[in-house]
Amino acid sequence: MLKLLPMRIGVHVSIAGKIYESVERAKLLGCNTMQIFSRNPRGWQAAKLIDSDIEEFKRLKAKYDIKPVVVNIPYIINLATPDDRLYKKSINAYIEDIERADALEAEYFVTHLGSHVGSGEDNGIRRFAKALEEILKRARPKATILLEDTAGAGSWIGYRFEHLRRIIDGSGSTKKLGVCLDTAHTFESGYDIKTEGGLKYTLSEFDKILGLNLIKAVHFNDSLSPLNSHVDRHQHIGKGRIGLTAMGRIINHPGLGDAAFIMETPKKTDRDDKMNIATARRICKGR
Repeated sequence: MLKLLPMRIGVHVSIAGKIYESVERAKLLGCNTMQIFSRNPRGWQAAKLIDSDIEEFKRLKAKYDIKPVVVNIPYIINLATPDDRLYKKSINAYIEDIERADALEAEYFVTHLGSHVGSGEDNGIRRFAKALEEILKRARPKATILLEDTAGAGSWIGYRFEHLRRIIDGSGSTKKLGVCLDTAHTFESGYDIKTEGGLKYTLSEFDKILGLNLIKAVHFNDSLSPLNSHVDRHQHIGKGRIGLTAMGRIINHPGLGDAAFIMETPKKTDRDDKMNIATARRICKGR
């Protein structure tokens, strides 16, 4: 009988101070996977990563067996924008961030899908796919880029699985591309993953459109917002509209067994992260 590997469960961790301190924080919280920003997510300027800090980051990552490491894209980047100046700036910043992720030997680079800012979904999807094609050619990433589904607020693209399919197809390459499924966003965008039948249908649709093998990470978040609200609001595991029973079904679904489960739940203190990690591990059967 095959022995199941331990489920990879973690949270988004602060990089305050030295970037390698994030690995220490993850270990103290009880993570065996983690997500970070590699720089300030709200500004264009990024301080250069110091070689000795990079080496210490990699050393601690190996020492504590924290993998995969996921680097999240900064908020300001928008590859779906109709603004040519912002578009080019976003592509260049995106490449810089991938290079930082590769320097840290992060396995995954998660990207939101941006806003078409009124230019239309089709235009936003085409712009994103074209940008991604250029990025893949110029950056030649070692990390796998994961497209994250969205709640679909305002003019954001990515709230339907078909959007992700069109972006991947339009990028000209399926290599180094995957998906990060956000449970809160999926629910908020209209996929009813709260019910047993709804989860089965949702993952069946995903498998048909994209393939479950593309899901490399799950942003494991409960939702403060109701189904199909298109309002992105995360909640503690089991305390939101999706609920503990449904979150348990998700984390134990065999089609997601190889994915890393990373929480972006509300945090006032470290106790909140520890509580959510403990809850996730408690509902994770036999792992």
